[in-house]
Amino acid sequence: MKLHGVRHRLDVHDSDLSGSVYDDVNMSGSTVGNTNFAGSAFRQLNMSGASFEDSNLSGWKVNDVNLAGLKIAKANLSGASISQSRTDGMTIDGILVSDLLAAYRASKQDA
Repeated sequence: MKLHGVRHRLDVHDSDLSGSVYDDVNMSGSTVGNTNFAGSAFRQLNMSGASFEDSNLSGWKVNDVNLAGLKIAKANLSGASISQSRTDGMTIDGILVSDLLAAYRASKQDA
């Protein structure tokens, strides 16, 4: 199915949308639950205010994306990697990442 230049609210349940392409799409305020986006591509996507629950996002790659205000809880982040990113004010379990990195770098200098 192709949708282009339309404005609709979709109510999708018990469906397989794997391999779908979302380009220049406004999905702000959407709620995504119990979903697997395996093989999907997202470009120029507005998902501000969206909520993901019980979803499989493994293997995602995020590049040149605004995640300001992102909140992650009860997530499996094993193998996750963050690089070349602004982390001003970012915390892990309430500890500023900048403080964690400073302590790590200081311990490396002392060794």
